[in-house]
Amino acid sequence: MTDNAFDPAKDGAQTDFSKSMSYGDYLRIDTVLSQQHCLSDAHDEMLFIIQHQTSELWMKQALHELSAARLALQENRMPAMFKMLARVSRIFEQLNNAWDVLRTMTPADYTTFREALGPSSGFQSYQYRQIEYILGNRNRNMLGPHAHVLDIHQMLTDELARPSFYDEVVAKLFLTLDGTLDHMPTLQRDTPHEPHPDIQARWKQVYEDIDTHWTLYELGEKLMDLEDYFRRWRFNHVTTVERVIGFKRGTGGTSGVHYLRKMLEVELFPELWNVRGEL
Repeated sequence: MTDNAFDPAKDGAQTDFSKSMSYGDYLRIDTVLSQQHCLSDAHDEMLFIIQHQTSELWMKQALHELSAARLALQENRMPAMFKMLARVSRIFEQLNNAWDVLRTMTPADYTTFREALGPSSGFQSYQYRQIEYILGNRNRNMLGPHAHVLDIHQMLTDELARPSFYDEVVAKLFLTLDGTLDHMPTLQRDTPHEPHPDIQARWKQVYEDIDTHWTLYELGEKLMDLEDYFRRWRFNHVTTVERVIGFKRGTGGTSGVHYLRKMLEVELFPELWNVRGEL
């Protein structure tokens, strides 16, 4: 009987990896797949772990892009920066889609392993905190959950000491429109960014003459795209938590849904949102 099954080796594909690097070797798949350690016998705990681990991997990529985008902005490599910002937006779109999978977990499913989480909570994600700090939502009080890991605490503290990405954007805005930074407002490094009328006035100038200020206009819209996806991610987080635990307190001690709803009110680039009402 003739075997008609496709043989990749006959098509030129390498199939012997005893002496060369394979897909699994390059990606260290065995290491990655060995990190899902359930602490209960509950079926849905595996979903919960993988959901959060993959989210952390995507946040790692977002940080990789944002750090490079900030450097590109400083070096005036605008096309490269735009590509990186667009990628971060797509990363948050991917993170948004992940909530759809987690929402298949019902309250009854979650209660079977919730006690195993102890006081651990997504609130304690230092990568998420670093993303917020880079973008400009800076709250020194949020360093507390990371005080027990000195290198992480120092990394976040160092981020607070440097200009945020939005600080660099505002500097670019003033330098381009005014030709100087003399009238640029002093921005707080370790508190959430508050809307400033002088910044909003510069964005209004851009949006009222986009042909003249096309690069700044494109920058503003890239930031709006990013925050749009970011806010959707926060909203989906709220609705998922409410659907699964209602208004119980979070495992990390926060007020749960009430805390997450409060975070919905935070705007990363408030002048860009506010200026729309003036056009």
